[in-house]
Amino acid sequence: MIVTVTPNPSVDRTVSLPTALTRGAVHRITTVSSEPGGKGVNVARALTQAGLDALAVLPAPPSDPFVTALAAAGVPFATVPVAAPVRTNLAITETDGTTTKLNEPGATLDAAALTALTDTVVHRAAGADWVVLSGSLPPGAPDDWYADVVSALRSVGCRVAVDTSDAPLLALAGRFGDAAPDLVKPNSDELASLAGRSAAELEDDPDAVVEAARSLVNRGVGAVLATLGSAGAVLVNAQGAWLATPPPITVRSTVGAGDSALAGYVRADVAGAEAPRRLQMAVAYGSAAAALPGSALPSPADLDLSGVHVVSVIPTTPNLI
Repeated sequence: MIVTVTPNPSVDRTVSLPTALTRGAVHRITTVSSEPGGKGVNVARALTQAGLDALAVLPAPPSDPFVTALAAAGVPFATVPVAAPVRTNLAITETDGTTTKLNEPGATLDAAALTALTDTVVHRAAGADWVVLSGSLPPGAPDDWYADVVSALRSVGCRVAVDTSDAPLLALAGRFGDAAPDLVKPNSDELASLAGRSAAELEDDPDAVVEAARSLVNRGVGAVLATLGSAGAVLVNAQGAWLATPPPITVRSTVGAGDSALAGYVRADVAGAEAPRRLQMAVAYGSAAAALPGSALPSPADLDLSGVHVVSVIPTTPNLI
């Protein structure tokens, strides 16, 4: 069982344009799609499509259209009842795959709702292989909510992955002493912020990415899966570091690509794969998602595992591995 947690779920509405987006212009939309989303929900959807036992935990009104759509998608879920409706996020994709996102802040969660959400996560985590905590925090949630949940899950015995950004990510990093996850999945900007580096330092430099990721492992994180867009991804743990490059694709939409990569990693892990193969599956999933339109998520039939090349990275800086 994989439990995913999405404290700020969203209806993901994606519109595709036949031309480049121009500020102030009138655009004709070619296609429109809407899916129940939010980062943890996307992970659960991808895992469910692969036949894995996944459960999406989230706050939502019982009669919200989001809940109806999630049920129609065949994704098992557990909701913490709240009054305010689930937000809608808008993604605009251009013909070259450029994606512009407009995200609503989400409904405010009060202390009672946050406590109920935490309790539900800890309860549902019993017996789970992984708990995946993903996405932004809604208004009302303290920045260290993820850190609190990671700490609470230590007594449960499951592995914990976190994929977030900005203040919640920095708050989690400040608690690595008692709340270090088994896996964090930053992109290059997020990794740079965690390691006190600039994103420019990490661009096109696997050694710099490994060094930044290694600094997190040295602080107690079990593994770092750093997604690097079209450059692929780097995985660093206590045993080594690996770089995976993706197969050639035509990018149609990057919505959900990072979530798909995380789903691929978890899918490979629960199947018993070693670290290089987990990375290979992650990049295959992320690439497949980027090749799909809108907010569609890949199924196993969409993957090109053989097109993903994995190599061990031996940094030029000594004592990093």
